[in-house]
Amino acid sequence: MHAQAATLPDLDFPGHDKLVAALDAAVTAGDQHAVTAALRSALCSMIRDRDVQLPECVYDPIDDHYARRELYRSPTHGYSVVAMTWGPGQGTPVHDHCGLWCVEGVWDGELEITQYELLERDGDRFRFRAAGGMQAGPGSAGSLIPPHEYHTIRNTSGDDVAISLHIYKGPMESCSMFVPQDGEWFARACKALKTDEVH
Repeated sequence: MHAQAATLPDLDFPGHDKLVAALDAAVTAGDQHAVTAALRSALCSMIRDRDVQLPECVYDPIDDHYARRELYRSPTHGYSVVAMTWGPGQGTPVHDHCGLWCVEGVWDGELEITQYELLERDGDRFRFRAAGGMQAGPGSAGSLIPPHEYHTIRNTSGDDVAISLHIYKGPMESCSMFVPQDGEWFARACKALKTDEVH
């Protein structure tokens, strides 16, 4: 735990302070619904603000998995900012956010986001049904507030890299992912979430 804290990024990318100030203001907006609404607005604004430029490394995909690079962790408010890099065809299984609210915005490229509705649960078996999806382009942002947190994200492009920025209530170091079984049934598996190097 202490080693993780020692390796937290202290990045100085263009617009870093402007981004942090906007997020700091948003996370003091009230309850989780007010906070996520304020963060969505702030994130959409920051994506369109040419003063804010993410570190060059977030444009580098990793061949065997989508990249997760933590750019900032608020020492005051506890939230975590993670840039994700999606190579062509990369995506997630159905997963949750371990009870953390999250605001996700598309910085570059396009992503397909599909929400899932939990219909019933039998121990570690869950029955889900897709409950709507969308193609999200640059400048769009959405929020997930538990218990409505089950979803997938995929870069459906065969050629282009996509970048998204995720603001989590706190560091998200694990989640539940759901492995398809039969029909609408999935088996839950715990997944540790690693972060990739920021340079």
